[in-house]
Amino acid sequence: MESQNDKFKEYGIRGASNERGEMRRQGEAISVLAEAPLLLLCSLILIVPGASGVWLNLPASGTKCVSEEIQPNVVVLADYGVIHEGQTDNLTTISVKVTSPYGNTLHEKDHVTTGQFAFTTSEAGNYLACFWIDSSNQGVETSISIDWKIGIAAKDWDSVAKKEKIEGVELELTKLEAAVQAIHENLLYLKSKEADMREVSERTNARIAWYSIFSLGVCISVSILQLWHLKRYFQKKKLI
Repeated sequence: MESQNDKFKEYGIRGASNERGEMRRQGEAISVLAEAPLLLLCSLILIVPGASGVWLNLPASGTKCVSEEIQPNVVVLADYGVIHEGQTDNLTTISVKVTSPYGNTLHEKDHVTTGQFAFTTSEAGNYLACFWIDSSNQGVETSISIDWKIGIAAKDWDSVAKKEKIEGVELELTKLEAAVQAIHENLLYLKSKEADMREVSERTNARIAWYSIFSLGVCISVSILQLWHLKRYFQKKKLI
């Protein structure tokens, strides 16, 4: 009887340990599933064009520009400023001008040390931001920093969370939805660009084909005229 009781106790201990191991595995699986949306969000945010910081060294004379290819209906927000490196007075002032792909001026400032510009793109292409040192500070080099934000990176998520009264996982899911929408729009934009490039390529190939046919026709016509001229020449000389 004692040996049977010992066996029952041993089986009970093994069963309890197996149940604890199974519960532990289920808990780990649930935690992995809970972290999956956050990992997906991080990967999507890395794919979508977002914020980028740029450091420019402006020469004593001349202009430096940064450009970004952006599709239509995208919010752009940028902050720029002169890097003072510990100095608080006698800062070098700069001028800035931001233009659209068609040359329209979107932002222009003179004699400033810091500033900000924001706009929503109306056409696709390269948006250009140019910086140069003011004439009153010619002969002095300086550096500026630019914090360029595009699309969902330029969105104020704190205001969105307060307005819609969301937080935590719900806010992260909202960001995820915005990232997916941005990726979808970017893919559609790339698809349209690919279609335009394919159309241009096909049109160019057709023109080259017609030009080749025209060149071949000209060569054949010139050859026939040469043969006709030589034949007449030899007939006049009574060589044939």
